[in-house]
Amino acid sequence: MAPARPGTMATALGGRGALRLRLLLSALKSGPRVPLARPAAAFGTSVTSTKVAVNGVHLHYQRTGEGEHAVLLLPGMLGSGETDFGPQIKNLNKKLFTVVAWDPRGYGHSRPPDRDFPGDFFERDAKDAVDLMKTLKFKKISLLGWSDGGITALIAAAKYPSYIHKIVIWGANAYVTEEDEMIYQGIRDVSKWSEKAKKPLETLYGYDYFAKTCEKWVDGIKQFKHLPDGNICRHLLPLVQCPTLIVHGEKDPLVPRFHADFIHQHVRGSRLHLMPEGKHNLHLRFANEFNKLVEDFLQ
Repeated sequence: MAPARPGTMATALGGRGALRLRLLLSALKSGPRVPLARPAAAFGTSVTSTKVAVNGVHLHYQRTGEGEHAVLLLPGMLGSGETDFGPQIKNLNKKLFTVVAWDPRGYGHSRPPDRDFPGDFFERDAKDAVDLMKTLKFKKISLLGWSDGGITALIAAAKYPSYIHKIVIWGANAYVTEEDEMIYQGIRDVSKWSEKAKKPLETLYGYDYFAKTCEKWVDGIKQFKHLPDGNICRHLLPLVQCPTLIVHGEKDPLVPRFHADFIHQHVRGSRLHLMPEGKHNLHLRFANEFNKLVEDFLQ
């Protein structure tokens, strides 16, 4: 399907969908991500940045802190540790936590290989994430997952319950609806993004890889729409045993509130925290509030 023009999409989506589309386009104009984090040295000598061989690829990660509680940060679509988690790498309590921010295979500096999206790409990321932390000799970990990273965190918690201590997720969904598909179509063509929105990812990838991979991501996420109930990981939610905090920005233009509610309803004992002014990147826009919420939950 050809990318829909904003006016066409708004009409097709109807009232609430049209409002969400306008919010989405507004978010793209203002930039969906903060600028690239400064080089690791700018955070102090306690941040290291390196690669390690895991499952046949070399995965890049940043590491900081000296705490006994190991926490892995899982980025969103096209994301990396440096683009997605600057305020967390810098400011999460380094005495309480050892923080690792990884680049999933094909993203950030975990290239080659180029990113692809087979039907099990979320399961592959979950296995890579767990095996990375086992390679780094962590005996048990907690996960902070944003957007796609939140889906990966849910799958990891369900499939590796003895290894996952706690998880925090935001901007995640367990299935894909027609409304979601229209939202994804609206961000497919990166040439329509503002310069401010494009710049961090162009800097990281170069324009061609950025544009091509965004299109491939849209196709990759849309494939779940054709499965029963649009299923990504909804069948795994009852298997999540660890304490789970779901954070949702009520002004998120990319992930409607019903996704957070569904995950909350199906992950036993989970907690849902709403941020009335939060959008998709609430952990960047409201970093201090978010970091405190996370630290309190993980302790």
